[in-house]
Amino acid sequence: MSAGPPAEPDPARENPLAMVRTRGYLFILLLAALLGVPISAVAFGFLALVHELQELVYHDLPKGLGFEETPDWWAVPLLSVSGVLVALSIRYLPGGGGHKPAEGLKASGGASVSAVPGVTLAAIASLSLGIVLGPEAPLIAIGGGLAVGLIKLLKKDAPASAGDLLGAAGSFAAISALFGSPLLGAFLLMEATGLGGAMLGVVLVPGLLAAGVGSLMFTGLGSWTGLGTFSMSLQHVPQADRPTVAAFGWALLVGVVAAFLGEGIRRASLRLQGVVERRRLILTTLAGALIGVCALVFAAATDKPISDVLYSGESTVGPLLAEHASYSVGVLVLLVVCKSLAYCLSLSAFRGGPVFPAVFIGGAGGIALAHLPGVDTTTGFAMGVGALSVAMLRLPMTCVLLATLLLGSEGITVTPLVIPAVVVAYVVTLWLAPRKEQGSPRLQPAAA
Repeated sequence: MSAGPPAEPDPARENPLAMVRTRGYLFILLLAALLGVPISAVAFGFLALVHELQELVYHDLPKGLGFEETPDWWAVPLLSVSGVLVALSIRYLPGGGGHKPAEGLKASGGASVSAVPGVTLAAIASLSLGIVLGPEAPLIAIGGGLAVGLIKLLKKDAPASAGDLLGAAGSFAAISALFGSPLLGAFLLMEATGLGGAMLGVVLVPGLLAAGVGSLMFTGLGSWTGLGTFSMSLQHVPQADRPTVAAFGWALLVGVVAAFLGEGIRRASLRLQGVVERRRLILTTLAGALIGVCALVFAAATDKPISDVLYSGESTVGPLLAEHASYSVGVLVLLVVCKSLAYCLSLSAFRGGPVFPAVFIGGAGGIALAHLPGVDTTTGFAMGVGALSVAMLRLPMTCVLLATLLLGSEGITVTPLVIPAVVVAYVVTLWLAPRKEQGSPRLQPAAA
């Protein structure tokens, strides 16, 4: 049987700069700007829905059933239900509910519009019921899939390279306001995909354009609806001290400890993922219940709410830093342990992104470190955020920016200490990686 004529080569993929010199690239830039409007609106709606469902199931529903406050055990049955819904989405909907978060943040590969419903439902069932994952990975998949679907609808004979560019632009638009700055989201996507050389500029320009439009849309919709922009932000940042030799020594130690903690979480989640996949429905439900137990143990042992352990940490990391004085060292250590266990279980069985829980756990550990001499709260927080984030994501530039840009003007002060913490954590993480992973593209520099 004949396989048909061979596909015609796409000149733009062979010579990226050739695309920039064509009228088609100008058309792509226009489409990127236009696509940024509906895709960012969908992303805003997704985040708003997740937020409203969280309020409904953890605040309104318990009050409606006669409880004065949400019981500490409340998360256990809810997260079991989440396990059932996520397992069914993964098993029966196209796309398997999106990428597996235990395998890291994946922003490369062809976006698929057919996977968008499954990704959306699995993410909503995970995030809205309190699973310890973030919205960034689902938004990347949703934004890219919708962009590819729209370009196919508008121009069925569009070349594959145009679909790739607009798919990337859709992902840029979807997460444009999630990190408080479209530039931080752009760095995340660039480093996660390993883009470099001429192709970096070709993809980056429409992506940044879509991200800028998307950020404006998020701001406008947040103001118009009164819901805010759902971006991670720190409103009250204590003043950081100038870097010292003692603080530099702590930065090196933080990097080493974060590497071991992050690699432990990652390896355990990958092992559990293999077990869960053999009996998806039962074990995903059990994983959800155990995440609820982690929150219950923390709340029962302290006077803090279960929300410190649940959710991604995107909206709770700010209050954690602002109210750090009310957290003793013991409470912070227990928080790191319980959140890490819940994070590991979430990575192994559910769907979402790995970024924000790593930020929260690293920040909590850094605040605990600040109770020792030689390092202040903000510096410890920043070092912990950068070091654990790079241990989980293996994206050093993004993690330095993430740990410093969040702090506003104080970020400039702590940057000389965040960099060594991130570098040490990154190098030690690579040393700890199993031998079979040493040749993985994620562990290699981006091609020039």
